[in-house]
Amino acid sequence: MKEYASDKIRNVAVLSHDGAGKTAVVESLLFICGAVDAVGTGQDNKHIMDFEPEEIKRNVTIQLGIAPCEWEGYKLNFLDTPGYSEFCGEVRAALRASDGILLVVSAESGVEMDTERAWDYGVELQLPRMVYINKMDAEKANFFDTLEKMRAAFGKSIMPLQIPIGEGADFRGIIDVCKMIAWEWKNGKQEETKVPPEYMSKAREVREMCMEAAAEGDDSLLEKYLEGEELTLEELRHGLRQGMLTGRVCPVMCGSAIHHIGTVELLGRLVRYMPDASQKIMMGTDKKSEEPVMVYPNKPFTGFVFKTLIDPFSGKLSYIRIFSGELKDGDKLYNVTQDKEEKFGKMFTLIGKKQLPLAKAVAGDIIVIPKLSNARTGDTFATAEFPVEYDSVRFPAPLHTIAMVPEKKGEDEKLMSALSRISEEDPTCQVEKDPEGRQLLVRCMGDVHLDHIINKMERKYGVTAILQDVYIPYRETIRGSITMEGKHKKQSGGHGQFGHVFLKIEPLADGNEFEFVDAVFGGAVPKQYIPAVEKGVKETLQKGLIAGYPMINVKVTLTDGSYHPVDSSEMAFKVAASIALKKAVPEAKPVLLEPIYNVDVVIPEEYMGDVMGDFSGRRGRILGMEHHRNREGIIVVKAQVPLSEMKGYVTALRSMTQGKGTFNMAFFDYEEVPKKTTDEIIANYAASKEE
Repeated sequence: MKEYASDKIRNVAVLSHDGAGKTAVVESLLFICGAVDAVGTGQDNKHIMDFEPEEIKRNVTIQLGIAPCEWEGYKLNFLDTPGYSEFCGEVRAALRASDGILLVVSAESGVEMDTERAWDYGVELQLPRMVYINKMDAEKANFFDTLEKMRAAFGKSIMPLQIPIGEGADFRGIIDVCKMIAWEWKNGKQEETKVPPEYMSKAREVREMCMEAAAEGDDSLLEKYLEGEELTLEELRHGLRQGMLTGRVCPVMCGSAIHHIGTVELLGRLVRYMPDASQKIMMGTDKKSEEPVMVYPNKPFTGFVFKTLIDPFSGKLSYIRIFSGELKDGDKLYNVTQDKEEKFGKMFTLIGKKQLPLAKAVAGDIIVIPKLSNARTGDTFATAEFPVEYDSVRFPAPLHTIAMVPEKKGEDEKLMSALSRISEEDPTCQVEKDPEGRQLLVRCMGDVHLDHIINKMERKYGVTAILQDVYIPYRETIRGSITMEGKHKKQSGGHGQFGHVFLKIEPLADGNEFEFVDAVFGGAVPKQYIPAVEKGVKETLQKGLIAGYPMINVKVTLTDGSYHPVDSSEMAFKVAASIALKKAVPEAKPVLLEPIYNVDVVIPEEYMGDVMGDFSGRRGRILGMEHHRNREGIIVVKAQVPLSEMKGYVTALRSMTQGKGTFNMAFFDYEEVPKKTTDEIIANYAASKEE
């Protein structure tokens, strides 16, 4: 692959709802450009971009892939992304490296949940968007119905540049409304023809819409248009491009990826309308001054690691978007994020898993560098003289949590190592050890994502795991007050053991977990033993006294006691304090507390009743609802729900809302557990102690 200047590079993220044919579109583009010799189909599971065993098995894209190709003097870097919502972290990573979005929509199913989510990403990140309506040859294809659904969802920016000739089994060509010419496919070959008479009226109507949209982006064009003059083809293209770059216009094309119909025309529009990489300006932070800095492509080298892949043969692969300067074989890499120098031996680009070596890469290009030992997703590379750091990718927070233990004894470290590597590749998979519950926790995006993690763990790292319910950090407290004596006396030859205390325990205001007060007078308990009493109290409360959970919101006052001049010791007073507490707590109206979380659920308004009803079944309380600040027809339901009732909520919410709902949650407070649930927890604790 030859070298290209920044203004000849286009970086396009290809997004869609699962099943719209996004990967087929990317491979059709590669095939027409000559980057690949042949492509597979969804039926034969031989996609070039979906080469991981899990992707082949499921026939879906799971991880983002880069796919460069050359077309008429331009280099296009396509980033093929997963369509399934649980792998949206890969989409987020791809968008950091992209300058525009190609949104693939099925002519059969139209606008779906992840079509809307992909559109929202573009709006949020202010990325220009273009739509390709695929599967025009499918049985239930309906171009204009799909168009109307897009306009209803995304507004009047949706602007068709083409209309189809026929649909379904009758689909045979495309009309270019800007040029007012048609292409028909006969026996697999494309042929330019005149617009069929029966389509002329519709083609003129759509062309008029395009002309109006193009004129709105330029004062001189608007003046010409309002005076009744027709815009030239170049003026039309110029106005549409300006409209797309500002987000006012979203061009729409159509075709069939598996038959490569419309692919050549799509390539031309991508080159013409997508931003060129030389116009990308980034905001970074100068690590020397900690001041914000604007980074233009002509500045010294900076690059950003937007994806990490651990390959069993090549080792770690770091996917890097170059935002400024250039990189050549032999250059030094400075990891600004970690303040470390990295050695690199080579760089290349990828088509699927095929490596294409590169000797040099310029601003705007996307490269892969193997074996950067310290590099992580989100790191910035630069030069020591220009140490600029970019913000990391804002990945979605994982909300599905499960605990894992190795299936085979003694493989704890092996399991942890495998999960750590997977989380390095996939930031939406987070791994942590819970010291209180003594569990290894895995946080992910849902059941499908978890299944993928488990399969990868077994296939790549040879370790299997058993899933467990997540430990719920209940707490114990008391509602009453009592004073209790604790005495530890033991004689066993030589020095004995003697500790004697009176402790008053009483509830403490919420938010103050523990308070210890020394109220002894006259030296009944010598000063040197007071810390031992407090330590004995703390350790006993930490272990719990009714169900094995730490006790909080308790005030303990040492009121009296006695000692022996020879047999008393710190250990004896520590044990005495524990004895007093164990006797006192059952008499002080102990109760169990559970963690309560604030939960905000973002849903289309029509699902409000289902979501509220579901929360009632989860012992939740509704705090209210409000309209989403940016999205019409979307509401935010606010509730408080016990953590123990949120198990499986990711899956339940997707089922209730047809995948259109999202949520976030944050700890609120501890509240008393209902008596029936308390009795069950205490009984389970007693049974486990007997075992």
